[in-house]
Amino acid sequence: MTENHETPAPTAGLKALDRLVGEWTVTGGAEGVVKYEWMEGGYFLLQTVELEQYGQRVSGVEIIGNLRPFGEPASADVHSRFYDSTGNTLDYTYELDGDKLTIWGGPKGSPAYFEGTFTDGDRVMAGDWVYPGGGGYESTMTRR
Repeated sequence: MTENHETPAPTAGLKALDRLVGEWTVTGGAEGVVKYEWMEGGYFLLQTVELEQYGQRVSGVEIIGNLRPFGEPASADVHSRFYDSTGNTLDYTYELDGDKLTIWGGPKGSPAYFEGTFTDGDRVMAGDWVYPGGGGYESTMTRR
């Protein structure tokens, strides 16, 4: 077995999420502030959340990146895990296609997802969270 000590570069799918970097005001079904920033090395995008939703304050952190356990190749999809102040751990899958961002609740193709579009020179991201069986809410993020 040949050892390869080269670290592969972050994937194009992950690097495309650079459009999220910054601080955003969130309005719609959840209200507050979210912030995205790169962890050193550029392999993980960190999101911090301070929101109020359904009358409950929620703070949390999300770590977004490709899965690459124990020296295996990076996953094709960009995954995340969100940890919040109420004890939830939620898994998501991200995909950016042109100006359209889709965030699935769980694996790609899940019936729970967010679909939004970047507009106004990437200053606005507006879309909807859709839940299985109906429900969901509108959400707009505006860069601060």
